[in-house]
Amino acid sequence: MIGWMCHTPRWAVISVHVIAAVLLFVGAPAHVADLLSRGLHPYAWAPSWLNLYWSSLALFDTLAAVFLIRGDRLGIDLACAIVVTDRAANWYAVYDIQHSSFTAQPGLQRLTVFAALVLGTAPFIRRHLT
Repeated sequence: MIGWMCHTPRWAVISVHVIAAVLLFVGAPAHVADLLSRGLHPYAWAPSWLNLYWSSLALFDTLAAVFLIRGDRLGIDLACAIVVTDRAANWYAVYDIQHSSFTAQPGLQRLTVFAALVLGTAPFIRRHLT
């Protein structure tokens, strides 16, 4: 067991691992798969800056998860930054580019729930990380 886990409440350790697992096993692989199959601009309908942002999440999702598992505060800070910016980017894509809605986009719904989990637990988790 990594040192920080021994002295941290069980709920905080579980929260960190859930967040890290989602970032590592859902977020990063999806962005890596997009990069490998379609390059830096996987979505023809999206502007270049948005494609580059989503492609960069292959790296940032992985970094946040690794920092979380190590018990670094930078992990939860990076996870918060990721969910806020990713949610904003996806909302922009859904409403302004695709002219769709929240109810028609299950991916955006899942991202919103995940963002609520990360942002809701971050203040409590952060104080237990180094």
